[in-house]
Amino acid sequence: MDGPSGSGKSSASRGVARALGLRYLDTGAMYRAITWWMLEHGVDVGDPAAVAAQAGAPKLAIAADPEAPGIAVDGRDVSAEIRTQEVTSAVSAVSAVPEVRARLVAEQRAIIGDGDIVVEGRDIGSVVAPGAPVKVYLTASPEARARRRTAELTGTTLEAQRVAMARRDTLDSTRKADPLVMAADAIELDTTELNLEEVISEVLRLVKERT
Repeated sequence: MDGPSGSGKSSASRGVARALGLRYLDTGAMYRAITWWMLEHGVDVGDPAAVAAQAGAPKLAIAADPEAPGIAVDGRDVSAEIRTQEVTSAVSAVSAVPEVRARLVAEQRAIIGDGDIVVEGRDIGSVVAPGAPVKVYLTASPEARARRRTAELTGTTLEAQRVAMARRDTLDSTRKADPLVMAADAIELDTTELNLEEVISEVLRLVKERT
């Protein structure tokens, strides 16, 4: 399940995984975890070479249970820390570094290789798992997305999120390494007027239809 920030990927993916009894992987959390580590260790996240040099240093551990997803870096649970505005503001720059993407895509494919999983991110259908049997691309209006993200993050405002998300959309869709695009065989689902239960139901219908 792919799509831009605030489209509802995380909540919908977890809900679908729970309903189907599958594992769940939030690939965005992995990029956030790397970003958090870079900031904690004083790496200049605006310097691609500096980020690339440290791309392999953080040790990640992923909890793929949709009932209790989480991520640890070097043995420390950072599930809350990676959701701060500081990390959110820096993650697109870190995510654009090819060495970071190569490392995490390899780890994501290894996790996916164990099967029975719902994966969400920005390049899952197009790059990470192009052979996935069901690909869904979630979208929503900029207003709805900003409102949702404001509710998820600490220390931010709706207006700040409007600006930040517009910037991140541009960065994610124009980066050279694995830009945000909808896979040719993905199904686009606009969630602007849908509540979470409706989104989950629609995705479950698509899964039943295609598998």
